[in-house]
Amino acid sequence: MIDFFFEPYKTASTFQIFMEFLAFVFGIVSVWFAKKENIWVYPTGLIATIITTYLLWIAGYLGDMLINGYFTVMSIYGWINWAKKTDTNDNLPITRTTHNEKLTGILLFLITIFVVFAIYKGVGQEIKNDNYIDIISSGIFFTGMWYMARKKIENWTLWIIGDIIVTPLYAYRGLGMLSLQYLIFTIMAVSAYLEWKKILNNNPQPL
Repeated sequence: MIDFFFEPYKTASTFQIFMEFLAFVFGIVSVWFAKKENIWVYPTGLIATIITTYLLWIAGYLGDMLINGYFTVMSIYGWINWAKKTDTNDNLPITRTTHNEKLTGILLFLITIFVVFAIYKGVGQEIKNDNYIDIISSGIFFTGMWYMARKKIENWTLWIIGDIIVTPLYAYRGLGMLSLQYLIFTIMAVSAYLEWKKILNNNPQPL
């Protein structure tokens, strides 16, 4: 098991290993801040996603690179959105998705799948079995990131599903630290969902 995770790093540069370690640390910290409803989720997340985008570009995984590039953009949007004050709260409150937001999420998921697939085709890269998994997980994460920016509790459900999918995917691709990171993300996402649900139950949405 140890050899499985560390064998690919024998040929990696020290710089690449260090950058992946930084992405690992800041990614974990970012999810912890998200769980605590702390706006620092976004600056820490920005560092993690920018580094990960670069690493995936080097590795040639276009779908994963695109999703992390999108995370970078959505982190800025979410940062602004979480900082907004409302009439009844100092900050954006946790809520459930409305019917229209659910439909928007489904549409965003489908559009993402189409766009990522089109990018693979557009650059002439062969789409292998693991790339199809990559395409599906991209749609899940795109939608989850949008829900998180709007503080919708359903974002954690999508993170849990997506994390479970990509944990073995990154291990298969030889990205051991990212695989371990997403395994930890899965555990943290479950914990965060339960914590947000408790907050939401104590502060029900107005009808």
